[in-house]
Amino acid sequence: MMELSAIMKDKLNAGDNVVALHEGVLLQGWSPKAHRLLALVERNLSFGLFIFTTSRNPPQAFTDLTINFVVPIDNDFKCDIDSLSAESNSDIYINLSARNFKLLMGMDSGHETNHFFNELSRSMDLYLKNQQTLDFQWLKKYNINDIDLELGLMMNINGDNTSNSIITANMAVPENDVSFPTGTHTLSSRESVIQRQMILSEEQYTNAQHFRIYIGTWNVNGQPTMSSLNDWLTCDSEPPDIYAIGFQELDLSKEAFLFNDSPREEEWLQAVTKSLNSKGNYKKVSLVRLVGMMLIVFVKNKHMDHVKNVATDTVGTGIMGKLGNKGGVAVRMDFHNTSLCFVNTHLAAHVEEYERRNQDYQNICSRMVFSNFTPPKTVKDHNQVYWFGDLNYRITEMDPLSVKDLVRKNNFKNVLEADQLKQQHRAGNVFKGYKEGLINFLPTYKYDPGTNDWDSSEKNRAPAWCDRILWRGNSIKQLAYRSHPNLLISDHKPVSALFESEVRVVDMTKYRKIHEHIMKKLDKAENEYLPQVMVDNTEIIFHKVKFMEPQLKELTVANTGQVPVQFEFIKKLDDSTYCKEWLRIEPFMSFIDPGEKCDITLEVLIDKRSAYKMISGQDKLYDILVLHLDGGKDIFITVTGNYERSCFGCSLETLCYLKVPIKNIPFGKLMELENNKSNMTSDPYPVPKEVWYLVDHLYRHGLKQEHLFEQSGLRSEFVQIRNWLDNGTPDALPGSVHSVAEALLILLDSTSEPIIPYNLHATCLSAVSYYSQCKQIISQLPERSKNVFLYLCAFLQELLNHVNDNKLDVKTIASVFGEIFIRDPPRSRSDKSGHTRTSMSRKKTNFVYHFLVNDQSDLIINTSF
Repeated sequence: MMELSAIMKDKLNAGDNVVALHEGVLLQGWSPKAHRLLALVERNLSFGLFIFTTSRNPPQAFTDLTINFVVPIDNDFKCDIDSLSAESNSDIYINLSARNFKLLMGMDSGHETNHFFNELSRSMDLYLKNQQTLDFQWLKKYNINDIDLELGLMMNINGDNTSNSIITANMAVPENDVSFPTGTHTLSSRESVIQRQMILSEEQYTNAQHFRIYIGTWNVNGQPTMSSLNDWLTCDSEPPDIYAIGFQELDLSKEAFLFNDSPREEEWLQAVTKSLNSKGNYKKVSLVRLVGMMLIVFVKNKHMDHVKNVATDTVGTGIMGKLGNKGGVAVRMDFHNTSLCFVNTHLAAHVEEYERRNQDYQNICSRMVFSNFTPPKTVKDHNQVYWFGDLNYRITEMDPLSVKDLVRKNNFKNVLEADQLKQQHRAGNVFKGYKEGLINFLPTYKYDPGTNDWDSSEKNRAPAWCDRILWRGNSIKQLAYRSHPNLLISDHKPVSALFESEVRVVDMTKYRKIHEHIMKKLDKAENEYLPQVMVDNTEIIFHKVKFMEPQLKELTVANTGQVPVQFEFIKKLDDSTYCKEWLRIEPFMSFIDPGEKCDITLEVLIDKRSAYKMISGQDKLYDILVLHLDGGKDIFITVTGNYERSCFGCSLETLCYLKVPIKNIPFGKLMELENNKSNMTSDPYPVPKEVWYLVDHLYRHGLKQEHLFEQSGLRSEFVQIRNWLDNGTPDALPGSVHSVAEALLILLDSTSEPIIPYNLHATCLSAVSYYSQCKQIISQLPERSKNVFLYLCAFLQELLNHVNDNKLDVKTIASVFGEIFIRDPPRSRSDKSGHTRTSMSRKKTNFVYHFLVNDQSDLIINTSF
């Protein structure tokens, strides 16, 4: 090994020291048992792991060594010793992984192996101790001379995705390269392999270039635009390459809140456009808005040819996930060869509601989907993510006077120790994997509008850094993070951050050379190998599945062959989808490298769309999945489960006949009630007892609660409320009034037919101008539906009698219950244009509005509840 060390020293640059050397067997690839040489190299206390191939074994000169890959030993590097392996002729498996690298090696056990990994472990410890001062620039001086396809198969550059994720359109395609299809088209197996290998080899044909990205966020408190935003948007002398500007509370009018329609959108767009740095010429890439949240992305004109695959999405996190008073909007794009995602959010308000803010964050992460890709992309599926907005995290465990006193002394450090976002981030509850720059500016909330004075209202809110900018991804350097106190119109101050971000830019000469090389190796591999996989379980069983309570199982598919395998779950004959509506599979298609495995998550969720079918016997927890291998066989997987019946999903008619908790009703009897309502003989309740329990609780505890039926509840409390209703218990109804209010809406939204049956919807919407006609329609409803409608309207009228306390608005309540009383048929919303949906929402609101402002005593049946 001493002789090999001397050869290695000739291969390396002066000053780079070999700390440890070891040989191993590559256990993945297109040729079996490929030998590799691993070298741990040090310079100025920073370490790199070098992977070599050798033309002779053992090598006789440094020219026998070819560097395949260089990995810095930094925060992203991991080394795990796996299980024993009999078939590899090695004693142990070693998993090495980093940001764009994954390697499975087999090594003989013994003293040399122990020494090598002891040194590797020591280098990792030294990085943790000295990471603030370490410099890895010396590693970039090494040229990677060989495109090693076996090694390339283990490399993954798709952001935070695992190596099991298929990569189809995450990198922009060079111009005029017709052999590299992207977008929403489904790729053939051969095209997919080529595209994946090109992505895995990206380091070889791209150069790193730095671009400046400006992120701005401002909660404008519904105020009209200012004449100039220069203090905010042109505070840097050098114009950025990209602007991403986010607003919250752009428009606080009921028109914007209820119907997502606002003239402020165009006003603020013009103001922003006029205030961009005049030294740069910009073009708008995209604008997306949901109620008061708006995001605009601009790019310099000269870069526009390198912007591809732009997409947007919105997520409302208001009550039932519908109202867009809180939530997020996002724009994603490919810029050169790097995927960027900008997310502007407005999370739940109020000091004590940090759990609701955490829940909003999780909802946005799970529901924000860019569906015009195959497979669809989520926020995490990007190389760089910039997340910003009014995140609303406050200062706790410190009274307002103490906060103001510390802030006045610029003692931000002690105040930030009580910052909820810092606390929740450290605990791993939110923004896992994200970074935030050092905060050395005044809190951004709450000010008396028009001043720089702290809140002087009777609430005397403690100052807080509500408005934040975070990011995730590699090779991002924050150059500035600041607030802009000279803009006075709002109770918030705008915030901005400037980043220098590394973007991969294609060298077309290298690109074509590598593309040709991969094509030739693929031609050879296709002639030699067929795909082979093993599945760890072909019978997936879910136990005790409950309404709106997701349950997860994992399925592992391992590639036991010698070539990459692409799999996909496909539709069975005569089926419209590859799985039932209550089942979600992630990923439903993917690549697996030789020797690798893919962990597939199967999630069962019985929601309002499927609950009634389960209760009535129209569907059951049973499905057969077809796992298709490109160029190989199909594998059949059965999914079964046991659904625990719930009052959620029953019809109003059936609920009225249930005199005991639904858990005490045999399943057969429940199906009989749902399917043979004409045979019911016992006297029904005038309204379901479950509706009465929830309304009575709100009547006794929620009449004066602000934002009732606007603010979402906690999912954990909904589960408690559901169990209380289904099981029956002498204990008090659990949960906050917000969670009880949302549970009521979910219950009404989950019935097989809405309170006003589908066949009367057109009649209702055509009658909205005339209260007398609306009354006539209600008088002709089925008895139980009419009772529930009038009972709820009477409660809502009482709720609106307390507007001085609860600050509710009749139009808002009418809008929320309009969508419940006149619920759209399943999947109908996707068939309508935005204008049509807005028009229908207005009509539904107007219909319910009549019954909230007029007397219905002549309609109400004298019934005691």
